[in-house]
Amino acid sequence: MTNIPADLLYTEDDEWLQADGDTAAVGITDYAQDALSDIVYLELPAIGDKFDAGETFGVVESVKAASDLFMPVAGTVTAVNDDLVNTPERLNEAPYDAWLVKIKISDASELDNLMDAAAYQAHCDARH
Repeated sequence: MTNIPADLLYTEDDEWLQADGDTAAVGITDYAQDALSDIVYLELPAIGDKFDAGETFGVVESVKAASDLFMPVAGTVTAVNDDLVNTPERLNEAPYDAWLVKIKISDASELDNLMDAAAYQAHCDARH
């Protein structure tokens, strides 16, 4: 069974979001890293970049494929995990400890469009 922490929100594109007031950390799920296999490259945006919900904010590449990263909610990048760019394999080891970017949320109501852990588990199960 895929690891799906209950305290996070999820997208259909396998990103997770952990909100803390009007800021949030964004990463990829265990399902995503498992599907990608060995992650070898990560491209992330710059601090200050603004994104709409669903907009591509980066790329993660593995030995098998490249996959776009999609912003779960609209926001402005306030931090980038540069350590992860240098060691992208950490996404395979601990995807929920390895946030990609932190954002200032533009519209908190967009959080209502994300899935909770139970809904994301059902979404993952439906793909098998």
